[in-house]
Amino acid sequence: MGKRLLWSLVLSSALSAMGAQAAEKTVIQVMHQGDPGFVAAYGKVAERFEAANPDVDVQFIYAPHDAYNEKFSAAVMAKQLPDVMELDAPFLANYVWSGYLQPIKPLIDKDLLDDMTESNIAQGTYPIDKDLYAIGLTDSSVVLYGNKKYLEAIGARIPKSVEDAWTREEFETYLEKLSKVDGVKWPIDTFRGYGIKTEWITYAYGPILQSAGCDLIDRKAWKSEGTLDNDACVDALVMMQKWVKNGWVVPQSAGTNQFFAEGNPAALALGGHWVYAEAAATMKDNIVVLPLPKFGAKGASPDGTWIWAVTKTSAHPEIAGKFVSFLLKDKEFRTYVASQSGYPGLKSFAAESPLYAPGGPMAIAFEQASKTAIARPPHPAYPTITSAFMQAVDEVFNGGDPKEALTSAAKKIDQDIEDNDGYPPFGDEQ
Repeated sequence: MGKRLLWSLVLSSALSAMGAQAAEKTVIQVMHQGDPGFVAAYGKVAERFEAANPDVDVQFIYAPHDAYNEKFSAAVMAKQLPDVMELDAPFLANYVWSGYLQPIKPLIDKDLLDDMTESNIAQGTYPIDKDLYAIGLTDSSVVLYGNKKYLEAIGARIPKSVEDAWTREEFETYLEKLSKVDGVKWPIDTFRGYGIKTEWITYAYGPILQSAGCDLIDRKAWKSEGTLDNDACVDALVMMQKWVKNGWVVPQSAGTNQFFAEGNPAALALGGHWVYAEAAATMKDNIVVLPLPKFGAKGASPDGTWIWAVTKTSAHPEIAGKFVSFLLKDKEFRTYVASQSGYPGLKSFAAESPLYAPGGPMAIAFEQASKTAIARPPHPAYPTITSAFMQAVDEVFNGGDPKEALTSAAKKIDQDIEDNDGYPPFGDEQ
C-alpha cells in the first residue's frame, strides 16, 4: 500500500508539473483567411514554430475570405482582437486610423525589414506617420492571360514589355475578332464570378479607369465627386458595359475558371497572378502572359495583397512579431507559396522565384510593379470607397446607367468622409 501511495503521489506531482508547464505557455491568436491549401500551410508553420518555441501555443482564427472584414468587425465589437491579423493592404489606413494596429518595425527581424521590396513597404505603410504597420512575403498584380492558339488564329500582336502593351483600340479589335473564332465561347474572362463581396472589382477594374485617365477619388482633396464620375471614368465604364452587352465577357454565373477550364472556352483572362499556377498546369505552353492594355495615355496595374500586422491590444507583441518573422522565413512555407505562383514581396523570395525573373513566364507581372502599379486609395474611408465602387460596377454590368451609378457612388464616398469630419488628419497633410 505504501508503494502504491508513493507512486500515486509521484504521478500526481508529475501531472501537476505538466499542468503547470501547460499553464505557463504563452498563447497568441492569429486571425487569417485563405484557401484550404494555405490554411494547411499555416498550420504546419505553427507546428514548426511551437517546436522551436515550446513555451508558445499558436491558436488560429479562420475567417472566410468573403466575410473577413465582417468577422474582424465582430472581434472589434467584442473587444477580442487577435495578437496577429492578416489584412488586405488597402484597408490598412482604416485599421491604423481606428487604432487597431501598432507599428511593426520594432517587432520584426531586421534582416526581413531590409529584405522588403519597395512595393511591399508601400503596402504596409500608413501615409500619415510614414511608419510600417504590416509586412508580407508577397505582393500582387493582375495581368492579361492569353490562349496562344486563339491569338495566333486572329494574328494578334504579342507585347514583349509593359511599354509595348496593347492599346484600347487593339484590345477591343481583338475581342471582336476572338468572338468569331471557332471554340471561343467568350473572348475574355474578367473573373466576374468573384462577385462583389471580395475586393476583386476595385482591385482589378480600378486600374482600367486609372489607365483611362481618372481615379476613384482625388488623392489630394480626398473628394470623389468630380473624379469618379468624370467623363473619363464614365467612358471607361461605358466601354466595359459594351463588352458585357456584346457577350464578350464570361458571365458571373459561369464561375471563375473559364480561361483554363476544359475546352478553354475563354480566349483571354484578366486575372490575378495566382491564376498562373492552375492555368499553366492544364494549358502548358499554350498560355501567354501579357501586360494589361493601355486604355488611355498610360498603363496602370494594381498592387497590394494580404499582409501581416500585430494588433495594438496584443498582450504579447514581441512573441507575435517573432511568429510573423518565423512565418516569412520558413523555407517550407516559401516553397508552398512559390508553387502557387506567389508574387514576391521580399527580395530573397524573388531570387527563389524564377517564375518572375527576367525571361520568366511571369516577368511581365513583376515589371508592372515598378512601372505601372497604382495602390488603391490609402485612406480610412477605403471600406466605403471600395464598397460604393463595386456596387456601381455591378449595377452597370447589369444594364445600369454608368454616369448615374458613378455619381451615386461618389456621393456615398464623400458623405462618409463628411460624416467622419474628413477623417483628420487626412486632408490636413496635403
